[in-house]
Amino acid sequence: MIVGCVKEIMNNEFRVGIVPDHVNMYVKAGHSFLIEKDAGLEAGFTNEEYEKAGAKVIDNAQEVWERSEMIIKVKEPQVSEYELMKENQIIFTYFHLAANRKLTLELLKRKVTAVAYETITDEDGRLPLLKPMSEIAGRLSIQEGAKYLEKQFGGSGVLLSGVSGVPRGKVLVLGAGVVGQNAVRTAVGLGAYVVVMDKNMERLEELDMLYQTSVQTVFMTEGALLRELDSSDVIVGSILVPGENTPKVLRKEHLKLMKPGSVIVDVAVDQGGCAETSRPTTHDNPIFIEDGIIHYCVSNMPGCVPFTSTNSLVNATMYYGLHIAGAGIETAAQFDPHLALGINCYQGHLTHKGLAHSLEMTYTDLLSLMKE
Repeated sequence: MIVGCVKEIMNNEFRVGIVPDHVNMYVKAGHSFLIEKDAGLEAGFTNEEYEKAGAKVIDNAQEVWERSEMIIKVKEPQVSEYELMKENQIIFTYFHLAANRKLTLELLKRKVTAVAYETITDEDGRLPLLKPMSEIAGRLSIQEGAKYLEKQFGGSGVLLSGVSGVPRGKVLVLGAGVVGQNAVRTAVGLGAYVVVMDKNMERLEELDMLYQTSVQTVFMTEGALLRELDSSDVIVGSILVPGENTPKVLRKEHLKLMKPGSVIVDVAVDQGGCAETSRPTTHDNPIFIEDGIIHYCVSNMPGCVPFTSTNSLVNATMYYGLHIAGAGIETAAQFDPHLALGINCYQGHLTHKGLAHSLEMTYTDLLSLMKE
């Protein structure tokens, strides 16, 4: 298979979809690999390193798109890339289509095979390709929340760790999945007072066992949430329903209950966000203020730490990409039902049930299509 990787063009997205060591694995498996010039430079990988690994470095993205049977990326195709997608081409990346009807329609119209990192599962129903970026985003959420509490950004001026004789700040984490767990870990490390809410008692029990009295766990109900809002300095939105829009647990009227200058870090914004008032922002312009509450809603948070996040991501995606390239998408999907769950679009059809539900579009069973 001819496999390609292009430079990411999303605002301040410095990650790259593959590293030289992994290019070499594709080449040794008998595949050809094309990479756009300077695609990995910001993540710490030179064109020469890719060439040494066996890739052909291409001067422009258009040629990579034209020649490649499968494109490996980090973030979903941007509007300027839509016209470069072609029929039967496999695109292997994060898509988060539940919050992007326009891209979904383009993929269907162009009959692209969209394989989404974020909906591939493992045997236990976990999301192995989402996990590495969730770990990083969870840790970054506390860094960013702490920063935007500073007065020059419009924050309340609270130091999360506190100091002798002055109370520490409070972090409220909504959702105890991978993002939430990593947010808790970082917030505890800073010395903040930490409350985490979830409806999954098993996750709450794990956090209780791990952190003992350092973390307060609370079963999530609307009443319980309302009781926490007025004392929280940073709220981390980390709720995930795979392939579907995130539930809006923070409504606009809730902002009036919060302390002026407090911060919402909505990590779930790429799936629509936990807060009704959230909208995607960029690293160039990361925050906005509504009703006195700072909203940080950058949809590609790990892009600001590209060396760490690229290496973590490609370690997770490598097996699946090689499997698709070696077996072909049909055979790979038929023999691996967990990989099949990652195929959101195929031959002009929507093939992920949760995504179809969120977008109120027609769902078609993938394996039935492949048997036709």
